[in-house]
Amino acid sequence: MTLVTPLQAQEAPKTATKGRSLNLVALGDSLTAGYGLPAAAAFPVQLEAALKARGHAVAVANAGVSGDTATGGLDRVDWSVPDGTDGVILELGANDMLRGTDPAVTEKALDAIVARLKARGIPVMLAGMRAAPNLGLDYGKRFDAIYPRLAERYGLILYPFFLDGIAGDRSLNLADGLHPTRDGVAKVVTGILPSVEDFLTRLRKGS
Repeated sequence: MTLVTPLQAQEAPKTATKGRSLNLVALGDSLTAGYGLPAAAAFPVQLEAALKARGHAVAVANAGVSGDTATGGLDRVDWSVPDGTDGVILELGANDMLRGTDPAVTEKALDAIVARLKARGIPVMLAGMRAAPNLGLDYGKRFDAIYPRLAERYGLILYPFFLDGIAGDRSLNLADGLHPTRDGVAKVVTGILPSVEDFLTRLRKGS
C-alpha cells in the first residue's frame, strides 16, 4: 500500500521537474535505516515516494546503519556514498547524544563527513538532532549548537530537528520510545519535504 502524506495530498506540480533523475543518499543511523519497520516503510523509501508524487525525478538510497555514531558514519562515508551521487542527506548524531558523547567529538566527525563529500563535489543537506532534556542544560546547549554551526560554516540547507513533532509522542513511536512507527516516519517526511525540495532546486542549479 502506498502511503500518502498530507503534503503528497496537495496538488503536485503540473509538470515533472526537468532534467535527469537525481541520485540522493540518506546517510544516517537507525532513524534512516528504518529500525523495527518493513523496508518499504523506512525514511528513504517514503521520502522518495513523496518527492515523486510532487513531480521530482529522484532516487533516494538508504545508507542508514542502526547504532551508527557520527564517527561511524565518517568511517564508512566513502563506500556508503558511491560515485554518481548528486547529494547527501546527512542524519547522524542521535546515538552520540544518547551515549553522552562529547559534542566536540560529534561535531568534528560530522564536519569531516561534510568536508570529505565536498571534496568529492557532492553537496550535503543536514538533518539536525537535539539533545534529550535529561542530559542537562549545558550538554544540551553544546550539542544542539552543532548543526546550525555546521550549516553556517558550509552554507548547508538545514532541517533543524529530524524528529520534530515525533519525539515524545507515544502514538508515533515504537515501544522503545526512540524510533518512529510507519506513521511517525510519514510525519518526518511531511516535515522535511520542503527542505529537501529546496535542496533539489539547489542541486539542479549546480550550486
